[in-house]
Amino acid sequence: MKEKRSHKFIVYQMMFHLWGNTNTDLAFNGSCQRNGVTKFADISVKALQALAKKGFTHIYATGIIEHATMEDFSAYGSPLDHPSIVKGRAGSPFAIKDYYDVNPFLAIDPAKRMEEFEEMLERIHACGLHLILDFVPNHLARQYYSDKKPKGIMDFGLNDQTDKSFDPNNNFYYLPGTQFSVPVGLDIPVPYSIPYIEIPAKVSGNNVFSAQPSKDDWFETVKLNYGIDFQHGEKTYFDPIPDTWLKLLDVLVYWTNKGIDSFRCDMAEMVPVEFWAYVIPKIKAINPKVTFIAEIYQPYRYQDYIYRGGFDYLYDKVGLYDALRRLMEEKPKATVEDITRVWQHESGEFSEHMLRFLENHDETRINSPGFAQHNLWSTIPAMVITACLHHGPLMTYMGQEFGESANEVEGFNLAQDRTTMFDFWRVETHQRWMNQGQFDGAELTKEEKQLDDFYVDLFQFVHAHPAIQEGHFFDLQYAQNEHYPKRKVYSFLRYTSKEKLLIVCNFDSQQYYSLDIQLPNLAKEMMNVSQVKLNLIQAFVPPAMNEHIQPADVAMLPPNSAYVFMIS
Repeated sequence: MKEKRSHKFIVYQMMFHLWGNTNTDLAFNGSCQRNGVTKFADISVKALQALAKKGFTHIYATGIIEHATMEDFSAYGSPLDHPSIVKGRAGSPFAIKDYYDVNPFLAIDPAKRMEEFEEMLERIHACGLHLILDFVPNHLARQYYSDKKPKGIMDFGLNDQTDKSFDPNNNFYYLPGTQFSVPVGLDIPVPYSIPYIEIPAKVSGNNVFSAQPSKDDWFETVKLNYGIDFQHGEKTYFDPIPDTWLKLLDVLVYWTNKGIDSFRCDMAEMVPVEFWAYVIPKIKAINPKVTFIAEIYQPYRYQDYIYRGGFDYLYDKVGLYDALRRLMEEKPKATVEDITRVWQHESGEFSEHMLRFLENHDETRINSPGFAQHNLWSTIPAMVITACLHHGPLMTYMGQEFGESANEVEGFNLAQDRTTMFDFWRVETHQRWMNQGQFDGAELTKEEKQLDDFYVDLFQFVHAHPAIQEGHFFDLQYAQNEHYPKRKVYSFLRYTSKEKLLIVCNFDSQQYYSLDIQLPNLAKEMMNVSQVKLNLIQAFVPPAMNEHIQPADVAMLPPNSAYVFMIS
């Protein structure tokens, strides 16, 4: 009998090189020695138990695979990268330098970095958690070189015909007769005397066919060739199987055999769906439990990447995330009707395949001026929707649960709204939660603890209720009367044959609303109930209002709140 698997798991994303850093004395553009960096050993049993206790089931550890960096680990077999083609002192986690290795600076003993990684993976599994690893298939570092590749594996580009802009068997795209030029306007913190030479220039990772990309392009990476001739109508050459496909299949097999539980596939939509249809079944033949998560931003391609490509989960960014963010920012045209549109027109038929979130490394922090700093507790209705709308997985980003604002300027990253992935730095609220290895949050402020308590309560609620884990969904918006605030309040049902829940979320930051919710006959029939009795079982409300909530008096839903009722 096939094992039944719940899709409702809870992912904790950590920017790995920042996660364990306890240093508070930091220098702009500081090195890993000066500013500090996470070691694999920092992911201790105590740390993992603390995360599991919060309700997390999966760890997405961003930035483990070896990438280009300005740090010098040539003494340990890792060639020095030219600083003019590296973003930040740490480097981009998505400019992969060796698909078969881990970053040396993450190890106490860089010579034993893979052993230290494997020991960490054992601890993760021993604590009942799963590890999600990045797979970056669209591009790699300009100076890719693998010193750890298994016997018989050949590096990318070694057999390329560099006099051709495109050849189906080339691993890269070239601009014959040109020399790569470093983008104008870069602030490079590490001095160098010998310029970077690349002849002919290779095409950059974001499909920029220019010998001098801009500093805003993915200039530190080169585009991998999957057999698509972009300069001639995107004609495809998939038969015979291109060499790039075979090389990347080898990479996936390598990490699957290491015991990786899941792959978060960077910019999966920039890689042809045919490639995924080729490699994913082969990996699942090795381990059927391995899952694949696609970073994807084009809803019209969702079905193709699930049903033809074989992905288990897709990012729900341009649908649910964008809709919730507009509501949290209180944009003039923001409306909860956009939530209805998500399931009606984008993903309702395969909602269990959508990975939902309010933060990740690419997006601005909730508690920043450009997002919801003025309205932080809008996190409550938005996260309840993110976690409970359907039975797909959800993800949070380290520090999100404490209201991290990321208001420091670190080096390459100058935006005071995102946690850097390019610099050796820290996550300030997360440091105080770690509390020098106690992982008890003793140094958090009162409000930060209250926000953290909300996340823990929500995750426990998700784990405790089968209706949320695997139940059916019913949108109640259409059935409400003319007095119902259809732009600010969203109501829906989650139910199984044994458990029936009504969830009501108020996105208004000021207004209380009457809880006069209409349940249509169709909903009652589908839930197999005739008389409806509501019992409040969970009130997610801002701390300032919590003391005013009485279970016997729930006729009004407070601002930025969510109520959950059991239907009997």
